[in-house]
Amino acid sequence: MVSNGVADEEWAVRAVREAVPRRLLMCRPQFFDVTYSINPWMDPQKPTDTAASLRQWEELRELYVSLGHTVEVIEPIEGLPDMVFAANGATVVDGKVLGARFRHRERTAEGPAYLDWFERNGYREILWPEFINEGEGDYLRVGRRILAGTGFRTDPRSHAEAQEFLGLPVIGLTLVNPDFYHLDTALAVLSPTEIMYYPPAFTPGSRAVLQEMFPDAILATDEDAAVFGLNAFSDGLNVLLPQAATGLIEKLKDRGFHPIGVELGELLKAGGSVKCCTLVL
Repeated sequence: MVSNGVADEEWAVRAVREAVPRRLLMCRPQFFDVTYSINPWMDPQKPTDTAASLRQWEELRELYVSLGHTVEVIEPIEGLPDMVFAANGATVVDGKVLGARFRHRERTAEGPAYLDWFERNGYREILWPEFINEGEGDYLRVGRRILAGTGFRTDPRSHAEAQEFLGLPVIGLTLVNPDFYHLDTALAVLSPTEIMYYPPAFTPGSRAVLQEMFPDAILATDEDAAVFGLNAFSDGLNVLLPQAATGLIEKLKDRGFHPIGVELGELLKAGGSVKCCTLVL
């Protein structure tokens, strides 16, 4: 170890990186298609390839398993093409399940479908929410705190509901760019104390809060944000993210993480990527 402050600090950061095995919930894109438009990424006029989406999804699932994670799979339902985006299905903290209530009618049936899976799999502390929230799309746990998005989908009143039920402090953040309509499209959790995010996606006040809370956060460029580079999953060491986010990949390497680029181009046609497909149980 080189004996100067910067080198010592860098070595220490790299030395403590450790992958934490997670239990994850995913949903095969068997019925995936873009038949409506509820975000700027969706264009029903552009063709989708179900076989390609299944192949890309399966590669992601196999990658999780190869890294030591446990993957549960919920059965897809015909007529719910966005059900593949499992992160939106609920928020799970310490075994408590806060259900999802979707803003757009095209997705409303997904909430009960996911809650039914939790009930059948032995979860007992389950809350059907009063206010609209779109699961881990807008609720991201960082250590013993929850960052909560609003502005396009999740009702800000749901933040208090989540805090009361889940028993963790909830910090509200407001999104302003419709291309980044969920929090998990503009911010990714890397460890219990670290995040990466795209500042222009947030209001000035929310940017100030993030700067105060995470002064050493990795900041995404316009180019990396545009390829959904922040829609990522981290186990504390391995960070799975779109392979086109080359700038973020290099920054993650510099911080001692092990970034793994994946290809989910078919699902991006509906405005989703790695994290959207992944609900952390």
